[in-house]
Amino acid sequence: MPVNLHQRDYLKELDFSSAEIRFLLDLARDLKRAKKSGTEVRRLEGKNIALVFEKTSTRTRCAFEVGAYDQGAHVTYLDPQSSQMGHKESTADTARVLSRYFDAIEFRGSSHSLVEELAQYADVPVYNGLTDQWHPTQTLADFQTMIEHSNGRAPNQISYSYLGDARNNMGNSLLIMGAILGSDVRIVGPEKLWPSAEVQDQAKRRAAESGAQITLTEDLDEGLRGTDFVHTDVWVSMGEPAQVWQERVELLAPYQVNDTTMRRSQNDHVRFLHCLPAFHDTTTKVGRQIADQTGMSDGLEVTHEVFESAASVVFDQAENRLHTIKAILVATLAN
Repeated sequence: MPVNLHQRDYLKELDFSSAEIRFLLDLARDLKRAKKSGTEVRRLEGKNIALVFEKTSTRTRCAFEVGAYDQGAHVTYLDPQSSQMGHKESTADTARVLSRYFDAIEFRGSSHSLVEELAQYADVPVYNGLTDQWHPTQTLADFQTMIEHSNGRAPNQISYSYLGDARNNMGNSLLIMGAILGSDVRIVGPEKLWPSAEVQDQAKRRAAESGAQITLTEDLDEGLRGTDFVHTDVWVSMGEPAQVWQERVELLAPYQVNDTTMRRSQNDHVRFLHCLPAFHDTTTKVGRQIADQTGMSDGLEVTHEVFESAASVVFDQAENRLHTIKAILVATLAN
């Protein structure tokens, strides 16, 4: 059956079928090849896209902007100081106003309910650039990267392990995306930091349809043996009290991605992924602050050794944010 995503929102992975996600991945592959070869065709001439950022970002903003420009579209960036949403104007009213000016709206912010409300009241496609529950543009890039580094193997032939704190948008999205696409997905970390029971149930339902293998475990050997890819994400967020940082670090220290962790995979071709930014050294202000407060000077969720190793494909992964976001724009907006 042909896939048609024209005028569709892109809010979370659960809204899509396996065929629809594979369509986006194939389109991202084709758009990347076209950009590299200088043969890209502009299909979004005359389109205007609003980028509403409640939370700042490097990769998400740049990927949407460059992707839009490559395709001939224009963007308007609205940071918290440039938008009245939630201050003087409701989310519903903002959605209806922006729909009169723009052909699509991207939102990156704290609450998933806000992007859902934007989509409810907007008359144009709405895209989730990140919320507290889901990060669906990131997982498209993750899968494009894993496919590229698997000699083109299909998603249902790929295994990957996510280590650390998984009760967040990356843990949720990687678990659900793999369940939809039929992958061998392992969530590896303390049970209290696994995705919620509701998200686990959703993953199991989608896995029953796709044939995916879902594993949630505290055991590193069970979670890593034979895996193709090791993912992680930051353990702490700025603004959390120092006490929370120390408790989180003590809980997650056994799940740091280091050379020993990678060897547990027993796979000479295992690769490392991280959505970035990563606290792998002390060259940044935040990295130095974390090292001073936790005593972990060789990296937090990942060591500098692994981050800079030949196994690390994090910058391929970062680049693929551009191609997969561009695929979403083309699939939903091109005539």
